Amino acid sequence: MTLDRVLERIDQDLTHSVDRLCELLRIQSISTDPAFKAHCDTAADWLVNDLKTIGFDAEKRVTPGHPMVVGHHDGPDGEQDRHLLFYGHYDVQPVDPLDKWDHDPFAPFVEDTPKGKIIRARGASDDKGQLMTFIEACRAWKAINGSLPAKLTIFFEGEEESGSPSLVPFMQDNSDELTADIALICDTSMVSPGVPSIASQLRGMLKDEFTLVGPSLDLHSGHYGGPGLNPLREMSRIIASFYDEETGAVAVDGFYDGVSEVPAELLAQWETCGFDEKEYLDNAGYSMNHGEKDRTSLEQQWARPTLEINGVWGGYNGAGSKTVIPSEAHCKITCRLVGDMDPDALRDKLRAHVEAQLKPDTKVIWDNDLEGSRASVMDITRPEFAAAQKGLSDEWDREAVFVGMGGSIPIAGFFKSILGMESMLVGFANDDDKIHSPNEKYDMKSFHKGIRSWARILSELS
Repeated sequence: MTLDRVLERIDQDLTHSVDRLCELLRIQSISTDPAFKAHCDTAADWLVNDLKTIGFDAEKRVTPGHPMVVGHHDGPDGEQDRHLLFYGHYDVQPVDPLDKWDHDPFAPFVEDTPKGKIIRARGASDDKGQLMTFIEACRAWKAINGSLPAKLTIFFEGEEESGSPSLVPFMQDNSDELTADIALICDTSMVSPGVPSIASQLRGMLKDEFTLVGPSLDLHSGHYGGPGLNPLREMSRIIASFYDEETGAVAVDGFYDGVSEVPAELLAQWETCGFDEKEYLDNAGYSMNHGEKDRTSLEQQWARPTLEINGVWGGYNGAGSKTVIPSEAHCKITCRLVGDMDPDALRDKLRAHVEAQLKPDTKVIWDNDLEGSRASVMDITRPEFAAAQKGLSDEWDREAVFVGMGGSIPIAGFFKSILGMESMLVGFANDDDKIHSPNEKYDMKSFHKGIRSWARILSELS
């Protein structure tokens, strides 16, 4: 059987697949920092060249920011009827704080751990390891069959970790070229180790940033301490006002507009999906759920909105002490959105809440680099989802489950709104992969079985 031979090829070539992944992981493609722009270009070039070795007609496409990578490959005998698009991103998060890494984040290596072999490096899980599972599946399929099972378009982005400023214009300008029957995305995790998962819904995202300005300059705390208004103290008070400490809910007026309760039957399905709440909390060093008092961790992660403080700073942060009342305090916030929450309307409510808290002699300056995306819900009744569920179930020896996702992947919404195309999200990351954190890793089992999973899914879809 052709699939059996493809799977055997994947197993035989695993060492080379890991070597190729490590080559990509060595490239410091941090998209948010202009100092790494050349590295992002290098990563795009590497992917173009690798796709060409499989037979893709691949190009690096220039944008005002970091380049896109687009590749095309016909189906067997030039077939055009079935057209699949695969999306991933080659950029990675910054590595700060560097002193928390046990090894150089861009010197990937395979490590033996009590839970099995892992690949350790920045981007190993998010998203270089994940996108390479699909490329390696295509490589094995082509080696055995001399062709791919369907017409394939590859679409790799280099700005996913920095707000994707070039993404929407690029998709609009190249809509005919990128439109396919369905988009396949590998940038998600499994609900629990060894439980293959297909995302049925994703939370949206809202980002904002503001500065509180008090005195006209930093003041001597011996001269103005007491009568002087301290912006850091005011920032602390405003942040505390965002939350109801009794219930754990967000206390911003109208915050939950557009949020619906999860149907009881869906909650019941989630309870049997393999999620281990204790392990989930233990992985982060928590002893308890600190969120909404009447909601499980899983419901909060998949179906409830959040308001998080991502950064607060101001005053003196160097060594030693400096006795000042700072002139300014700064805060970065993000919200995860669910249901029909409108990011623009919510931004207005958040800003109104902050402005209502201001005392005399304080003003607020808002960041004007606005970012927001709605939540996404996938149509899992489409036949492609049943095909993927079968392929995953066969590979992992247990039924694949449809799950929600706590993260936000705006590209899924853009595929729908710009290209009129449904997305299917299948990923093999685990909650302990430490994405966006020091010592990021990707399980060797996830990488190996991820490649095999995509081969099975391609077989089912062809």
